[in-house]
Amino acid sequence: MPPHIFCLGLNHRTADLALREQIAFSEEEIRAALSRLGCGTNGSRPAQVSEMVILSTCNRTEIYAVSPAEDVFAVLESFLTDTKGLSPAQLQGHLYRYRDGEAVAHLFRVAAGLDSLVLGEPQILGQVTRAWELARSQGTVRVVLGRLFQAAIHAGKRARTETTISHNPVSVASMAVHLAAQKVPDLATTRVLVLGAGEMAERATEALRKRGVTRLRVMNRTLSRAQALAQRWAAEATTFEHLLDGLAWADIVIASTGAPHTLIHRRHVIEILPARQGRPLVLLDIALPRDVDADVGTLPGVALYDLDALQHHLEDALSARRAAIPQVEAILAEEHAAFMAYLRTLDVAPIIRALREQAEAIRKAELERTLRKMPHLSEADRARLDALTKALTKKLLHAPTMTLKEAALGSHAAETASVARRLFGLETLSSQAESSSPS
Repeated sequence: MPPHIFCLGLNHRTADLALREQIAFSEEEIRAALSRLGCGTNGSRPAQVSEMVILSTCNRTEIYAVSPAEDVFAVLESFLTDTKGLSPAQLQGHLYRYRDGEAVAHLFRVAAGLDSLVLGEPQILGQVTRAWELARSQGTVRVVLGRLFQAAIHAGKRARTETTISHNPVSVASMAVHLAAQKVPDLATTRVLVLGAGEMAERATEALRKRGVTRLRVMNRTLSRAQALAQRWAAEATTFEHLLDGLAWADIVIASTGAPHTLIHRRHVIEILPARQGRPLVLLDIALPRDVDADVGTLPGVALYDLDALQHHLEDALSARRAAIPQVEAILAEEHAAFMAYLRTLDVAPIIRALREQAEAIRKAELERTLRKMPHLSEADRARLDALTKALTKKLLHAPTMTLKEAALGSHAAETASVARRLFGLETLSSQAESSSPS
């Protein structure tokens, strides 16, 4: 039987922002967690999990794993709680669990943007790709998850190019700007401070400029990154050393740094309130972990909106994209069927590989024996004989190879593999030799 695929996770539908914040992984944390995993073997004992990818974004944390065991959800949950320092009780009722075909279907929906807070949002496809790349760099992706994530990325690209699921641009950043515009009399004349210089900050800055905002500052830990973003959108650039000055100056603050700790505390805002002379302050925190302390929103004259609050303002912008859902689901069903068919071929792939290796070994041995009896042959004639035996071997193996592949698509793949082992003298073959990475 092929190995099993597992998905354990939580998202914006199953957990609030506070819990998602606790369970989120930075790239450095993903690398460290995967490096401790030791996928594959532990000495001579096979590990329960042979492959793993961690996908962590603002709105979800998911673990994808491969194992020959029937159920490793308890192992994955322990891995998650131990890594993040949480108790199982904190996650109770918030985790979803998918196995095999359901896990595949879920990842495809994620990559296509059907499971996102913002339907069809483009960032998730890049985040899925990055999760796969990080796992590859740590050696925890092999045949199954390698092929699965490639298929998911392909499905996500098809969804965006063949349907309108990503048309009428809508993103968390653009919706934050839309909400900000509703909270001030005239957005174009408003002073806006953007915290961060990453992709989300870039999208927010772009949306602000397109709405006519001219009094715009970009603030980041490193000045060079702030300057690079500010230059692209004709904004000012500054660093976090001037945070209090920025808070006193701004009418709207959009925070999206991705910093591992809170940047704006209640005491900061209390300190600058006198300088504001009663001017309202709108804070839109679209970062995870959050950049702004939740208590800031209780101060007089301060309005704070986080990712959970923003979710309620998305509905009207998504009606056009919803019309594309049936088309996207048809594409995903097609890609799902193709991947599941591939998965079934894993029963016979080792047989085909061993059969070819056996045939090649016999071909070489017989060719060498024959050539020793014909020492007078020229190098050109020897090369012709080598090519002839290769061609004969290839043709002889074609029919059994195709038969095995076709049988793998049916319901008797394991039985066919067993018969093939006996028929071709391959009884000692391990039926699940999964040590090579996908090309």
